[in-house]
Amino acid sequence: MDRDQGLTDSVAQTLREAPVRTPFSRRVSAHLHRRPRLRLWALLTAPMFWLVVVYLASLAALLVTAFWSTDSFTSEIVRDWNLDNYRLIYESSVYRTIIVRTLAVALGVTAVCTVVAIPFAYYMAKVAGPREQKILVVAALMPLWVSYLIKGFSWRILVGENGVLDNTIGATPGFGTAAVVLTLSYLWLPYMVLPVYAGFERLPDSLLDASGDLGAKPSRTFWSVVLPAIFPSVVAGSIFTFSLSMGDYITVDIVGGSTQMLGNVVFDNQVYDLPFAAAMATVTVAIMVVYLRLVRRTGALENI
Repeated sequence: MDRDQGLTDSVAQTLREAPVRTPFSRRVSAHLHRRPRLRLWALLTAPMFWLVVVYLASLAALLVTAFWSTDSFTSEIVRDWNLDNYRLIYESSVYRTIIVRTLAVALGVTAVCTVVAIPFAYYMAKVAGPREQKILVVAALMPLWVSYLIKGFSWRILVGENGVLDNTIGATPGFGTAAVVLTLSYLWLPYMVLPVYAGFERLPDSLLDASGDLGAKPSRTFWSVVLPAIFPSVVAGSIFTFSLSMGDYITVDIVGGSTQMLGNVVFDNQVYDLPFAAAMATVTVAIMVVYLRLVRRTGALENI
């Protein structure tokens, strides 16, 4: 009995004296906790790798390829540096027209989305009750749950000759630029509604009440109080609607008829003349850079 007790005491003493081994994951966690900068770098390594290597590297390759040319006989890329692709874009009235049309469509889609989103978002944020508000938010997001192609071909059925609009109201825009603007406005409307809705949510009701108490009419309240307050949100939404419309080409193929935009030119040439397609793509990038710089100069992004 005394022998067993002695063995037990000996084992207990050994266990007490043995060093406690901390799990490797806990040691790493403690090490990162003591070094916040290292923790930050570890957190940002993967997304920064994706941004620098995948995104920025692909843009650099695009820019370089735009200065090359394609052999007309062998269809092989000739790596001689020249400005022939950009010269062709500048001198050809066809491509200049396509650039202007793309800009007009992107601006038109942004304007339509803004006009529709403001009253809808205002009702969601300031008029609807809590339950109705949730339902309207789901309704605003619901188009994003449906496939892009299904929505595009649905609009083809709507605007086509002998389509739904033609058979119900007796008028239809048909296939063309107008149909492209309508379809893209429907596709990108949620990207405008949600930022504007967030802007109305941040707008205090006391400002609207104060404006009414001071004798301002609803129109004056909208232009002097509401619009300046939600302007940053409208600008944020316009970045989505404008950029997505600039690069779209599938909708143009579905409902555009003979209409062409920058995205279609890039897609049609990326197999047979990759350098020219790259040059056209850089035009889109340049337009977006100019648009973002103009947006930044308004100071709207700093107030979101």
